[in-house]
Amino acid sequence: MLQLRDIGHVYANGTRALDGVTLDIPKGMYGLLGPNGAGKSTLMRTIATLQTPTEGSITFGDIDVIAEPERLRRTLGYLPQDFGVYPRVSAYDMLDHMAVLKGVASAADRKATVETLLNQTNLWNVRKKAIAGFSGGMRQRFGIAQALIGNPELIIVDEPTAGLDPEERNRFLNLLAEIGENVVIILSTHIVEDVADLCPRMAILAGGRIQREGAPLELIDQARGRIWARTISRDALDEYRERHEVISTRLFAGRTVIHVLADSDPGDGFESVQGGLEDVYFSTLAHSRRAAPAHAA
Repeated sequence: MLQLRDIGHVYANGTRALDGVTLDIPKGMYGLLGPNGAGKSTLMRTIATLQTPTEGSITFGDIDVIAEPERLRRTLGYLPQDFGVYPRVSAYDMLDHMAVLKGVASAADRKATVETLLNQTNLWNVRKKAIAGFSGGMRQRFGIAQALIGNPELIIVDEPTAGLDPEERNRFLNLLAEIGENVVIILSTHIVEDVADLCPRMAILAGGRIQREGAPLELIDQARGRIWARTISRDALDEYRERHEVISTRLFAGRTVIHVLADSDPGDGFESVQGGLEDVYFSTLAHSRRAAPAHAA
């Protein structure tokens, strides 16, 4: 289990990116959901030992992550949000090189490792192609292949499906699901559907703080009876925002569908709807924004 206790991080310019983050992350897929700028990437880099937190502690099993970063790196697979510029070498040769860097010394072991990973990530047929010519989805699958070298027990993927088309997104998520049963995989994303599809447990991070944590179905159940919806004209949106706690809006057939949060019938023609994880997410962000001034004070 990965345990984080009171993790805080303040950058040199005074920006507090993380504030008292405490989590217990068991084996399996764990979703970290939050908007851009919430502190997700800072937290992922901190867990991956790429930066040291200002305060708090992190343990993974018997490893003190902050005191023993090299021990964690030996059992870590990491796919960052920006995987960098890909050299004009083949996928096979690049994976072989990365296996050397991860300590797979035997040529026979490297061959077995590389071939297994290329097949597992469905890249065998393009193994001789330069990575610079890969599509976005192929690059992400290569990113997972390199993260799996050495049979890691902790895998971190940061915004892995951003920019992927629906087919590549499904292929990538299926790949994560296949490898996520016996290791800890942290899926950091702002895409609600990715967490809803894959993760039995999750947390919502906003403003550098954990706002909600639990099983998605439990969080959805907690919102039962509090989500209300109706369709309005676009030019009436500001008026409804003044009278109700609007948590989301979307267009449907040229008109605007709004969801509001209320403990009882808000009137104005709203109907109760079965809330989903997206409603939990948006209502949590709305609460976080309201609480931010008081917290800062």
